[in-house]
Amino acid sequence: QVQLVESGGGLVQPGGPLRLSCAAFGLTFSSYAMGWFRLAPGQDREFVAAISWSGGSTYYADSVKGRFTISRDNAKNTVYLQMNSLKPEDTAVYYCARSWGTVVATSPTRYDDWGRGTQVTVSS
Repeated sequence: QVQLVESGGGLVQPGGPLRLSCAAFGLTFSSYAMGWFRLAPGQDREFVAAISWSGGSTYYADSVKGRFTISRDNAKNTVYLQMNSLKPEDTAVYYCARSWGTVVATSPTRYDDWGRGTQVTVSS
């Protein structure tokens, strides 16, 4: 059974950094692309970033490009989201997800497994 466990969320001041982690269990982690999505109150689920199976290809939403960095460590079965220069509008529950393929994807329909999410709140 596939399990994705996010961690690293919390309260951070505007302009500050935060690093999210997502540990994967029950799958051959290096065989799949991974992604991060977020859900803010009253809004639709939003794609944030994705990374290919090898880490050689990444893709970002325009809203986070230049501020967020997705990476992965296949030896540790973990994907990361480094978030810098955080803004109040980044406040959301962040979810990691496993794609059914090896290449980056932005649509949630391309992802089969999801974590429970971790809350990120950006506020002074």
